[in-house]
Amino acid sequence: MPAYFQRPENALKRANEFLEVGKKQPALDVLYDVIKSKKHRTWQKIHEPIMLKYLELCVDLRKSHLAKEGLYQYKNICQQVNIKSLEDVVRAYLKLAEEKTETAKGESQQMVLDIEDLDNIQTPESVLLSAVSGEDTQDRTDRLLLTPWVKFLWESYRQCLDLLRNNSKVERLYHDIAQQAFKFCLQYTRKAEFRKLCDNLRMHLGQIQRHHNQSTAINLNNPESQSMHLETRLVQLDSAISMELWQEAFKAVEDIHGLFALQETPQTSTDGKLLYQGVHCVLEVW
Repeated sequence: MPAYFQRPENALKRANEFLEVGKKQPALDVLYDVIKSKKHRTWQKIHEPIMLKYLELCVDLRKSHLAKEGLYQYKNICQQVNIKSLEDVVRAYLKLAEEKTETAKGESQQMVLDIEDLDNIQTPESVLLSAVSGEDTQDRTDRLLLTPWVKFLWESYRQCLDLLRNNSKVERLYHDIAQQAFKFCLQYTRKAEFRKLCDNLRMHLGQIQRHHNQSTAINLNNPESQSMHLETRLVQLDSAISMELWQEAFKAVEDIHGLFALQETPQTSTDGKLLYQGVHCVLEVW
């Protein structure tokens, strides 16, 4: 067993030593070994800087699957004793991913990607084929520079929403990320991802209704929970209208109506006004 397993801080020191000589992957491996170790399942203060460094490396190397595994491990370590630490590392992770994507966007002249679905991204072979077919150098450079970061950011949003779903302790964070993801779809004109995001949120809501007896489950009769869900669905509706996805806009209206039906108390006049404004806008364009 490596010596750094005995003390987590030794793993962080070892990782920094690797980074000093430019070895990011070995540094990531060292930190992952500690995060997944059963020996260190009790949360300590040193866990948070280890996790932050781990996620920073995941972003730098675009290892979204390792970020997901690490976050689930960290959730198990800290959710009973320090849920705020989980919130902090998730927010830091997404901020890093967003900054990297913005940097790539700034370096690229391609503002709107023409790839229909990020889950079916081009392979090196298809990029080579496009080169043979006459795609200019700038287009290829833009595609290779920006698209991988947009894909990584999308995967990061989706993974974090799955991580935090149906957990009353991180409910506000869940909705903040959902709304960030809608803005991402709007900013990068990601219509396929927008539809998937809407489907995922509906699936999560269904899970809340089916598993309401769990200890950390969300109570949809709670006014604060109702307000957060409604706020997110209104962002969903507004985004669908802005992207001219009228079928998704209708579905968003149905989602909002379904939330109203779950409420034990009538919706406020403001809530109703916002809903009917959205319906009117959709019908007017349709």
